[in-house]
Amino acid sequence: MTKNTIRISRRGDDGFRIISVRIRESTLSKIDDAAEKSNRSRNEIINILLVHGIEALEIEE
Repeated sequence: MTKNTIRISRRGDDGFRIISVRIRESTLSKIDDAAEKSNRSRNEIINILLVHGIEALEIEE
């Protein structure tokens, strides 16, 4: 008889980190609207926005 093994990775090993942020209710509402309209999760929308925002960021010196 062969042994059926289930392998799982530890959380965090996928390159993502869990964080907590405070966000205005109006902003969250807009994120939720975008998630619903695009059939994506709130998490996906936030990640898309963060990637775009950090790539567009310029810090003045």
